Amino acid sequence: MKEATKASILLVEDEENLQEALKLNLELEGYEVTAVDNGTAALKAVKNEYFDLIILDIMLPEMDGIAVCENIRIQNNEVPILFLSAKNSSADRVLGLKKGGDDYMTKPFNLEELLLRVEKLIVKNKRIQDKDSVSTVYHFGSNEIDFAAQECIGKDGKHYELSKKETMLLKLLIENKGEVVTREKILQVVWGYNVYPTTRTIDNFILNFRKYFEEDSRNSRYFHSVRGVGYKFTE
Repeated sequence: MKEATKASILLVEDEENLQEALKLNLELEGYEVTAVDNGTAALKAVKNEYFDLIILDIMLPEMDGIAVCENIRIQNNEVPILFLSAKNSSADRVLGLKKGGDDYMTKPFNLEELLLRVEKLIVKNKRIQDKDSVSTVYHFGSNEIDFAAQECIGKDGKHYELSKKETMLLKLLIENKGEVVTREKILQVVWGYNVYPTTRTIDNFILNFRKYFEEDSRNSRYFHSVRGVGYKFTE
């Protein structure tokens, strides 16, 4: 049974007949579909609209699907991407997934299987978003973080102003409570791909958080460094 609000899909396919057939079948399933036939138009659509899923052909004019996917991920956009491709080698599949794709189907494909994969990706993404949503003000222990105001109340009841990057890193760690967030993920979300902070830079942020929030900064309850992997927030 579909959600009351239609899920929206961006379909990027330059083969006219296939685009029309896919658009029709997706709409029959109850999805709202925006269809474009090139990478530039796809990036423009992603910039201007929210989508629950992107179905992305790899062999596109001007800019191929891999480059489109990379551009979308640089924008920190976590929208699920399902690649369609005539290339069916394992190397092609691995490349698509490494560059940020969530699934990969080769042409020709079974329509019923495609529709099933579309549904699963959209449902999975909705679950992740529901899990990740953190309220504007977050409490843990005797601490309070106001993400919108970029400030916090620490263990000692003192108010601290937070920098934008401190706020972003706190939000990222808390959204993924109990899970290790890799340095690469922090790099992507907090700093962007064009700036490469050293591990020491992120460690210094964690040290600040311990100073604000931990009763015993040498025996951390909330903020943990996982050597060689990343960082974790626990309660």
